[in-house]
Amino acid sequence: MQMIAATKNKGKIREIENIFGKLGIEVVSAEDAGIDVEVEETGSSFIENSLIKARSIAMFCDSIVLADDSGLCVDALGGRPGIYSARYAGEGASDSEKVAKLLKEMKGVTERSAMFVTAAAVVFPDGREVTAMGEVRGYILDAPEGNNGFGYDPVFYSREIGKSFAMATDEEKNSVSHRSRALRALYEKIKDFPEMTESE
Repeated sequence: MQMIAATKNKGKIREIENIFGKLGIEVVSAEDAGIDVEVEETGSSFIENSLIKARSIAMFCDSIVLADDSGLCVDALGGRPGIYSARYAGEGASDSEKVAKLLKEMKGVTERSAMFVTAAAVVFPDGREVTAMGEVRGYILDAPEGNNGFGYDPVFYSREIGKSFAMATDEEKNSVSHRSRALRALYEKIKDFPEMTESE
């Protein structure tokens, strides 16, 4: 059984394989499956955007399709940047530019609690759709710390691991990350589906 992941991120592919591979499922990117689709994220929530991505890929194949949408929600900013996290500093902005904009907005703010959120969605060939959420809470640092990870990882401090995500190893981050929690929750929801048990 093959699962197509709507991502080009090799790290995400490995993370999905680590969870769903135990069912004997082969995880491939849409690109490796020969599907090249530009998806416009027009949803008003993480769930809606993850479903838009998964449905867009599912139109071109007969495989199970998995997609996710993630973002950083800062309490003092009313939940921003939220679903606009990737475009927070403008289209094509670098990770460092996004972080710089966030720190500028947070200057002088003492209440710095925040959370990373992921919505994961699976669309089956017969049209069934299953979604799950994952989140990890922490707070925004005054300055970047660490060189690992990507996006807002250098300024997101996780109390659970006692360091910024950019200071953490992949193993440490994945043990508490919003994406791994969403993927594990999704796994629990669909692991006993006939299509999944046939792959074992």
